[in-house]
Amino acid sequence: MQPPDDFDPTHGVPETLSDGLRRLVAPNPSPMTYRGTNTYLVGTRELAVIDPGPMSEPHLEAILAALEPGQSISHIVVTHSHSDHSPLARPLAERTGARIHAFGGPEAGRSAVMDRIAATGLAGGGEGIDHGFIPDELLPDGGLIEGDGWALEVIHTPGHLGNHIALAMGDICFTADHVMGWATSLVSPPDGDLTDFMASCRRLRDRSWSVFHPGHGAPIATPAARLDWLIEHRLGREAQILEALSDGPATTAQLTRRVYTDVNPMLLPAAERNVFAHLVDLTGQNRVETGDALGIEAMFSRRS
Repeated sequence: MQPPDDFDPTHGVPETLSDGLRRLVAPNPSPMTYRGTNTYLVGTRELAVIDPGPMSEPHLEAILAALEPGQSISHIVVTHSHSDHSPLARPLAERTGARIHAFGGPEAGRSAVMDRIAATGLAGGGEGIDHGFIPDELLPDGGLIEGDGWALEVIHTPGHLGNHIALAMGDICFTADHVMGWATSLVSPPDGDLTDFMASCRRLRDRSWSVFHPGHGAPIATPAARLDWLIEHRLGREAQILEALSDGPATTAQLTRRVYTDVNPMLLPAAERNVFAHLVDLTGQNRVETGDALGIEAMFSRRS
């Protein structure tokens, strides 16, 4: 269920999505970030900036240049502390006087299971963690950020990262990297937690939405269908891993090669992290077990 590759915005040029909502795309395209990080401007007079983006002087200047006469930035909201979303928050705050709002620092919201895995020395993968990120204001799950003519409800959606949040504005949801249309979200332990990811998907699915505005890529006009696809996709991968374990115990690396039979060898490390995320989740479900400490080098077997 991948969309056509027709999302090709000009970096740094604000585009109106609806009344009081504009988007700028940062100049950081990559296989992990698609065309670049989406920065959203919410409001008509005193604005909220959602996800300022990576450390980029051109993007900082583009955000400031997007302000129209009589407009100012009153709030900076960061959905999660990956290095393509949060680093520009502090320079933007210094230029505008706005305070930075987020769920917490880089390790906030991380599950106890992932804390134990991190203690084994496994480092995160993917976009990279902004280890220096410190918000000025902490946002609780269910909290409300209110500004001049707008309000954003905080929905804690751990999975891609423990401190990840989505933001509801009526029936519009800013889903950041939890739900995107161009690709599935990366879940890479110990920063990513598939158990949390699936729970967050189901939590969003319980509500009615008109559109999702993701952290990368175009708006998602069919939110319920996209969530259903993401859930089924993960359940399908889970079934493949369980089937592969029917042939006998295996390590994460061995299972990756059994399941990802046609993947580019360059992508195998990312695929291995994905398989490990599933194995941790399946261990928590008591469907898989290991006699070793829970880690990426452990030998896993299917429970009878």
